[in-house]
Amino acid sequence: MYREMTVAVVVPAYNEEGYVGEVIDSLPAYVDRAYVVDDGSTDGTWAEITRHAEERNERHDGHFDDLVVAIRHEANRGVGGAIKTGYQRARDEGIEATAVLGGDDQMDAAELTRYLDPLADGVADYTKGNRFTRPAHWDAMPRFRFVGNVVLSYLTKIASGYWRTMDSQNGYSAISLDALRETDIGGMYEYYGYCNDLLIRLNTAGMRIADVPRSSEFAYEDGWKSHIDYREYVPRVSVMLLRGFGRRLHRKYLLADYHPIAPLYLLGTALAGAGGLGLLASLTGRGRDGAANWLQGFVAGLFVFLYATLLDRDDNRHLEVRADESPPDADGEVAAAGDADTDGASAVATGGPPRETDGSDRERRVDATVSGGDR
Repeated sequence: MYREMTVAVVVPAYNEEGYVGEVIDSLPAYVDRAYVVDDGSTDGTWAEITRHAEERNERHDGHFDDLVVAIRHEANRGVGGAIKTGYQRARDEGIEATAVLGGDDQMDAAELTRYLDPLADGVADYTKGNRFTRPAHWDAMPRFRFVGNVVLSYLTKIASGYWRTMDSQNGYSAISLDALRETDIGGMYEYYGYCNDLLIRLNTAGMRIADVPRSSEFAYEDGWKSHIDYREYVPRVSVMLLRGFGRRLHRKYLLADYHPIAPLYLLGTALAGAGGLGLLASLTGRGRDGAANWLQGFVAGLFVFLYATLLDRDDNRHLEVRADESPPDADGEVAAAGDADTDGASAVATGGPPRETDGSDRERRVDATVSGGDR
């Protein structure tokens, strides 16, 4: 247990022979349960999982009989599918906090407490890493990943309603039991892009999230190859975000309660879309009659859409927590932060303890002061 809270770790693994065993061996002593999911691997991943699981379980003495639960998918379902399996097992067993550590050994388990503290303090329901807090960490990220991540992060802001959140692709995370129970985990996207889809589902359920500063380290070795096919990935995730955006507006602002955000988004999109298409047709046709009117429609639609984003940002402001502590530097040290322990308080609010206003619009701000990896 960590700070009187049971902790589970989900480790998705697909063809991670030579890495996943290191992840199992590095699990902190306070972890009560680890669901290591072999997602239809074709190499020796499963044998490595079972071997290291047996070794850890033999010397385990904790809340559950076994620390490591080895799970195998007969067919590859995608990283989101593997994580979904672990989430559902943790929810069914009543684990109070469930983290994700990649099976590629790119996430430092020693940093896990930084993700658990906002949950233990009750100021967030979901925490995730953010590698965009320092320019030095941007430079450490491969350029093609940096550009793609920024674009997807801004698209995810619109789709999810978490406007202050960056690095939406970051898989290092922790989620509370309440969030697992209240969020539609069963419908979670199973391909790469599950992180973005989960944010949309969390917002629809009214869950509070926190970005945890994290360094960028890509320890690629010779012969390593990403499992992501970007020619397939980008279109699929873009369509998923569009569907998720529509689902969030429908469920949150039309079904659960009425808010002008939804109709304003729709009106702005319709005006801007019609105006843009009409303007394009006018400019490419023989004559340019009506171009000014189409331009006015496009600009009007753009302003309506932007006004909807302002209302959306304001309506969701209370759901975002800022974990402002600096991530570890290149030597693994955290600036101006004390060492974490498993029974002491560790999240210190900026300008005082976590505060909340009367009613449902709670504004919380937390400064995590504990010690922080994607292949």
